Amino acid sequence: QVQLVESGGGLVQAGGSLRLSCTASRSTFSTYAGGWYRQAPGKQRELVATISSGGVTNYANSVKGRFTISKDNSQRILNLQMNSLKPEDTAVYYCNAVSPNHYWGQGTQVTVSS
Repeated sequence: QVQLVESGGGLVQAGGSLRLSCTASRSTFSTYAGGWYRQAPGKQRELVATISSGGVTNYANSVKGRFTISKDNSQRILNLQMNSLKPEDTAVYYCNAVSPNHYWGQGTQVTVSS
């Protein structure tokens, strides 16, 4: 079992930036794949970005070129740098770790005003 705690959400104007962080409770996090997902009101949860245990990244088309996922194994942290934010990026963002069991954080709200 691993606990994931997200931080870094908030309110930002369109065009601004936010950095989300997810801290894992176990050092074995270094062997896990990780990802960020988001869920907007009335919509299904969707993939934002993933990173494999070997560091290979994958992004949703809607965030390519604007968001960057990274993983600091020594600190047990998964990051999501979000630039050029748009109102349509507004959602609750969830951290995910795969061991292969799936673990989820509690979510952090990101609101982008126009």
